[in-house]
Amino acid sequence: MRARVMPMLTPAQRTAWLRLVRSDNVGPVTFRQLVNRFGSVEASLDALPALMRSAGRPFRITSQAQAEDEIAALDRLNARVVAMGEADYPEHLTHIPAAPPLLTIAGGQNLDWHRTVAIVGARNASAAGAKMTRLLTTDLGEAGYVVVSGLARGIDTAAHRASLTTGTIAVLAGGLDCIYPDENIPLASEILGYGGALVTEMPLGWEPRARDFPRRNRIVSGLSLGTVVVEAAKRSGSLITARLALEQNRDVFAVPGSPLDPRAEGGNALIQQGAKLITSAADIIESLSAADPSRTLLFEAEWQPDIGPVDAPPGADDRSRLLSALSTTPTDIEELLAQTEISPQAMQILLLEFDLAGQIEWSSGQLVALRGA
Repeated sequence: MRARVMPMLTPAQRTAWLRLVRSDNVGPVTFRQLVNRFGSVEASLDALPALMRSAGRPFRITSQAQAEDEIAALDRLNARVVAMGEADYPEHLTHIPAAPPLLTIAGGQNLDWHRTVAIVGARNASAAGAKMTRLLTTDLGEAGYVVVSGLARGIDTAAHRASLTTGTIAVLAGGLDCIYPDENIPLASEILGYGGALVTEMPLGWEPRARDFPRRNRIVSGLSLGTVVVEAAKRSGSLITARLALEQNRDVFAVPGSPLDPRAEGGNALIQQGAKLITSAADIIESLSAADPSRTLLFEAEWQPDIGPVDAPPGADDRSRLLSALSTTPTDIEELLAQTEISPQAMQILLLEFDLAGQIEWSSGQLVALRGA
């Protein structure tokens, strides 16, 4: 089942979307909460100053000029900003929680974004792991699949290089002009030269931080019908990607390895936990033949109260009760409503204020927690 495609945004609408997405503390969930509350992106931007005053903490609202400058700079790089719902937005991503409202995409106009497989693994890959990656990637490419990975050292690099001629998508943790690691800047250029794509949700000039890589990983898995782990240590980014793929109700595959090799611990553990053991691309292709990201999801939809007027603006007592009810443990919104007896509409306003002030964070779209120090 294909997602509904909306008309292309006008230049003014695209600028407004970018302004909202790039403003401080407006993540994917907050973006949709704002639009649901105020009815449009433009109305949400108009509401931000009042929310900022209520939150009691200053935060930056991206200006018209800043958004226009970013779009112009991306245009010079032959890149584009694509909004969720537009024809160019990768459909598989629309079926994950906290999908980015906007993506920056360079290249990839002729790729088949529906036949995609993520291949991830250790940065310090073994020679055998790199060879297995090349074999899997080559066979998947010959079968018409596009390979998605994160442009990291090791397995990611091997996967991208082996799929240059058949199609590959590299998801970045930083801005389009901040390729990491530096040694893969030439590889990124090759990917574009062969018709592949670079994808990111981060702004130009954004240098990736440690926390940005798990955020990037949800896009790697979300773009893909399934995720293949070739080598992974017991605690690694590749296992985070596999966990995110499971949360997105996507297939997870793992290549078995020697119990004596620490790089195989993660993949072997995944197999013990139910990931599909693979020894060839044929195993992956057979499993993905019926894959459908739009099937019943494992996660709950983002919380959205019925749109309606706030009976009375939230007061200091409401704020105090909600802050007392919140903790660093994610809590269901319905529980907070029952405990605080705050109306759903007022609750949404308060959560928006706290979110924009950087006080809370969302898990999926139904659970909220105080942000840790």
